Amino acid sequence: MKKTAILWILAILITISSLLYQRLTGPSYPVHGGIEIRDKKVDFTLPRSHETTADAKIEIENLDENISGEIQWKRYKSHDTLIAEPLQRDGHKLIATLPRQPMAGKIIYQITLMDESGTKYNLTDKPIIIRFHGPVPGFILVPHIFFMFAGMLLAVRAGFEALARRKRIYSFAIWTTAILFVGGIILGPLMQKYAFDTYWAGWPLGHDLTDNKTMAVLIFWAIALWRGSKGGRVRLWVIIASAVTLLVFLIPHSLLGSEIDYTKIDQG
Repeated sequence: MKKTAILWILAILITISSLLYQRLTGPSYPVHGGIEIRDKKVDFTLPRSHETTADAKIEIENLDENISGEIQWKRYKSHDTLIAEPLQRDGHKLIATLPRQPMAGKIIYQITLMDESGTKYNLTDKPIIIRFHGPVPGFILVPHIFFMFAGMLLAVRAGFEALARRKRIYSFAIWTTAILFVGGIILGPLMQKYAFDTYWAGWPLGHDLTDNKTMAVLIFWAIALWRGSKGGRVRLWVIIASAVTLLVFLIPHSLLGSEIDYTKIDQG
């Protein structure tokens, strides 16, 4: 029992660590930062994902009334001319608004603040890209997150079971495959449909890494199950499938995801 508890604790710690890493490096999570303007720290949060139901509003708070700013933006992957608009003041905060886009539409933007002397302060060294997505209902989103988290946890735990040469290797492989299948192949496409109006954006239809890495992981687990059912080297293949799962889940979520190429639409 003590060894089993240790293996579960290790699996949980590794799973949580990898998910935190993915969250910090993913292209859809907000950019948090801060700059100093005349010895005063200004913190900000810049969104990189927003629903199609409304314009994206960006608020920068705790600003001196002498501070002004502007936002420069254009549709990403377009021939648009860069638009510069002043930030709107509301008390001690400045507000920028980006017009909502259709599903998978992106806007590239950069915000600059200016003090009373005219000195400019870019919030970020490089412009930010924000992608718009349709609203995903909770009854799809929550189970998807749960099953993907549970699937990764079981994958890591199965790897430890195999490394420790314990008896439940094949059982863990079955549960891991089943949970990942539900989260990635059933609930995943439903998420994609609500968010970007497509069930599958990976190979061979597209280049979405989230879809592709789900497929890759399940292929390795299917091989592990097949080898186990034939009396083959299930232990080796479970170790391989577990390692592939961990490596694949370290790839930032939504990388190379669905996006609109406005240059092609405008030409049409």
